[in-house]
Formats: sequence, C-alpha cells, structure tokens
Amino acid sequence: YRFFGEPVVEACVENGASCIDISGEPQFLEEMYLKYNKKAAEKGVYIIGSCGFDTIPADMGVLYARDKLKGTLTAVESFLSVKSGPEGCCVHDGTWKSAVYGLANQDNLRKLRKKIGYAPVPVVGAKLKRRGPVFYNQEFKQYSIPFIGSDVSVVKRSQRYLHTELQETPVQYGAYMNVGGLGSVIKLMFAGILFLLLVKFSFGRKLLTKYPEFFSAGLFTKKGPTQQQLDGTSFTMTFFGEGYSEGQDPQNGKPNVKICTEVKGPEPGYVATPIAMVQAAVSLLEDAACLPKQGGVYSPGAAFSKTKLIDRLNKHGVEFSVISKPEV
Repeated sequence: YRFFGEPVVEACVENGASCIDISGEPQFLEEMYLKYNKKAAEKGVYIIGSCGFDTIPADMGVLYARDKLKGTLTAVESFLSVKSGPEGCCVHDGTWKSAVYGLANQDNLRKLRKKIGYAPVPVVGAKLKRRGPVFYNQEFKQYSIPFIGSDVSVVKRSQRYLHTELQETPVQYGAYMNVGGLGSVIKLMFAGILFLLLVKFSFGRKLLTKYPEFFSAGLFTKKGPTQQQLDGTSFTMTFFGEGYSEGQDPQNGKPNVKICTEVKGPEPGYVATPIAMVQAAVSLLEDAACLPKQGGVYSPGAAFSKTKLIDRLNKHGVEFSVISKPEV
C-alpha cells in the first residue's frame, strides 16, 4: 500500500466511490486520513482501511467485548494464537515487505502523527500496564510477545473517534501474540535482533526483501502458502477485558468486573481476510443508515460500530463469542 495504495484512494474520492482496503500499514492508513478525510467528507464517500485480518478481529473484537460487558469496559488485552496443521504455515512476502518498510520508516510515522495533531485519548479507569518484550503467560501456559501488527494503532484511532464524536468511554488496548515454548522464543529473539539491525540500512533492507525465506526461517516466502497449509491453519484471538460495574464511577477505585471473549476463524491471511473484507463491504452497502453521518477516512471500529458487521462475520466463519461473563 505504501507504494501502490494512494492512487486507488485518490481515484475513489475524486469519482465519488467508497473504498475498502486490507492494509495493515499505519503510515499509509494515517496518511490517507491526513490527505483525504476532508475531501471524502465533502464527497460523501467512506474510505475504510484495514478491513482484513488487520484489523477487523482486533478492532471489532474490542467493541464486542465492550458491548457484552454489563458496565463500563476500560481496558482490554488480546492474545493471538495461530494453529497450523502438519504442513505448517507460511505467508507471502508482500506482508514481509510491509514490515520491512514499516519499521524502516518509524520516524516518518512519528512526524506524520505530529502533523495530524491527534487529540490525546483520555485514560479512564486503572491504567493498563504495558508488558515486557517476552513474558510467560499463565492463561495459555506459553510465552507471549507484543503483536507488531497495526492492531494497537487502529484500535486507538477507533477509540479516539468514538470518544470525541459519540462521547463513548475510550477503551485502553494492548495486543500480544502467543509464540510457544522457550525454543520458539530463542529463535524469534535471534531473528528479531537480526531483522532490527538489517532494517536500518538500505543494503540490509535489500537483503531482507531479496531473501525473505532465509531471514524469516521459512515463515515468509515468495510463493506463499499451499492449499494444504491454508486448510490446516486457523487463528484464535482471546480478549481479557476489565471495567467497572453499572453504577460505579470508572474514575474511582479499582476495576471490579472482568470479561473474556474470543474471535476465531480460518487461516488469517488468505481465508479470514477476504471474509472480513467482503462482509465489511456488504455492511457498507446494506447498513448505510448506521454508518457515521458524514463520509471520510475511517478505521473499521469507527465506521462499523453501529452496523451488523459482527453478525455478518459470525454467519460466515469468523466467530465472536463470550468465553466467561463478568464476575464482580
């Protein structure tokens, strides 16, 4: 999207067509907001980014947990688990390139955010603590690391919009990924350090993009996954939320209710992503009365919070469910 996405957005805005994409690149998504939000609003069109696995499960998952909690949800952590069959799993190197260029351009993303001048999102309730780079997760009996996708940045944009435009209580959010035992952690740390070193230099970036299979230990390839790999892979995203029971002021005292919810579905990149994108498009067409009042550049949670998108996803194999209800 960094290289090829903007002409599509521009053409849609100029010609009065709404647009959905599956980008997981925060810099592209936020740059489109800066450049086209006003024009899209004038034209009455909706430009909605990240409507694939990045970031429908996370963004709509937070809203689902909020709507299922009796009370006020103030903080959520999500943990992604990806299961694969005997053939293992892999991803096309397009996603790898997004990560390479995304990390190389972090300074530009910071500058872009300064330019946009986001209003800070207030912290309501107990402040959500950020976890370390690697930690043992008692709930899953394995190690977890922060999830480096665009989930956190997109959820934050949705929460900012819902707070400023609809006066809803903003939810703090942290995203993590379960990676398995100690062996997996050591392999990941080694690969991660190498990646971070190489990504800083143009020569390193050339190496990373030329030999994705070598540098990602076979996870990213120029061929992409086989049909058997797609059939054997699935994901589960588990959300642990906390908040305050009805009638209790979230600004006073500790959170006193908890909820655990789940979003699960088939292989994330090539099976769940098109399901999410198509159902987002159907919601855009059929739930028009429930969309934000004016056009613009939106995140999924901002655009679809009042629509039937979650019901549609449930019917098509990306399932949202409550695992345990709030307990005081």
